[in-house]
Amino acid sequence: MSTPTPPAVHTERIGSALLITLDRPEARNAVNAAVAAGLTAALDELEADPELRAGVLTGEGGTFSAGMDLKAALRGESPEVEGRGFGGLTEAEPAKPLIAAVEGYAMGGGFELALACDLIVAAEDARFGLPEVKRGLIAAGGGVIRLPKRIPHHLAMELLLTGEPVDGRRAGELGLANRVTATGQAVAEALRLAERLAENAPLALAAVKRVVRAADGAPDADAFAFQRGEMKTLMASADVREGMTAFAERRSARWTGR
Repeated sequence: MSTPTPPAVHTERIGSALLITLDRPEARNAVNAAVAAGLTAALDELEADPELRAGVLTGEGGTFSAGMDLKAALRGESPEVEGRGFGGLTEAEPAKPLIAAVEGYAMGGGFELALACDLIVAAEDARFGLPEVKRGLIAAGGGVIRLPKRIPHHLAMELLLTGEPVDGRRAGELGLANRVTATGQAVAEALRLAERLAENAPLALAAVKRVVRAADGAPDADAFAFQRGEMKTLMASADVREGMTAFAERRSARWTGR
């Protein structure tokens, strides 16, 4: 009788957050087809449950992700999901906030998974790098596109052109990481950050993400036009009425997401 293969990604509900863990520590959580499928399912779980307000993405065994599983790729496995990109995330557009909690290595595609998240919490000795140029490639899972938008141009170019990594402390100095923690504390801090997000209106959080995406590279007039549509929808929502009422009554809002 064969032993069932353990899932490559597992989830755990902690309060209003979904902790999503890449679970291939023997391969430093390298992304193969199973990880991509598992991460896709986890993101679908996050989006489908109205009680879940944010996701936290991390890796098992003290490593975030070493990137693409080259051995699996040589066997013909694809780490991409149609319409969602590398790992089922880099081209996806989840409505709910997603926080990367990075311990250990976030290299290549692992770094790109973190860049696809809205916020990054990093342990001080985490390692972020895009070494693709050392292999004759480029960071095509979003690294070349996203990194110059996250940190100053010349610093991004240094990381992209040298392929050399930076640690969590340096990531914080560059503004790449929102929080820098002691080793082993990234997930706990990311969950605290998720709790802070959950205090806010879910419709507003989703609208912020849509407006930020729509405004990226768009003329101001187009960005404001898109934002006006989002504001019109929000102003007609029960959550806006609840938010204003809660403020007037000096109490915490009770969001319904409607």
